[in-house]
Amino acid sequence: MLGALYDFAEGTMAIGRLDENSEGLLLLTTDGKVSYEILSHKFDKEYFVQVDGIADMDAIRALAIGVDISVKGKPYTTLPAEARLIADPQLPPGLRVRGDHHGPTSWISVTIREGKYRQVRKMTAAVGYPTLRLVRVRIGSIHLGTMQPSQVVPMEDLL
Repeated sequence: MLGALYDFAEGTMAIGRLDENSEGLLLLTTDGKVSYEILSHKFDKEYFVQVDGIADMDAIRALAIGVDISVKGKPYTTLPAEARLIADPQLPPGLRVRGDHHGPTSWISVTIREGKYRQVRKMTAAVGYPTLRLVRVRIGSIHLGTMQPSQVVPMEDLL
């Protein structure tokens, strides 16, 4: 169906996934081996995360060490992540979760090498700062800020 709707080549698949409330970089391929390789722990996945409240350094340190979340109903400790506070990344308007009158927000960059279901959202909630907006900005060396819509990236540039 995907190919018929968007005129993609037969067998086109997304590399990874973004839930319906997330935005950002999504790579497509027709090569399952490439998809498997990119989803492995070899490639960083970076997200800009707008959180509820003003995130503090204790939360950033906890994200960097790894936090306890639930995956398929079972306890799971995330692998260490790169995390840092960032200024408002000036992204184009996106999914709006709430109005500004609900209080302050802040932005965090979170880079992971795994991809459990809703992992980044669960991670920020675990440190006391629920996610309001989640934008994947980078997979490996491919950065959303340098891409053009429908741009084709040769796999040798990524792998």
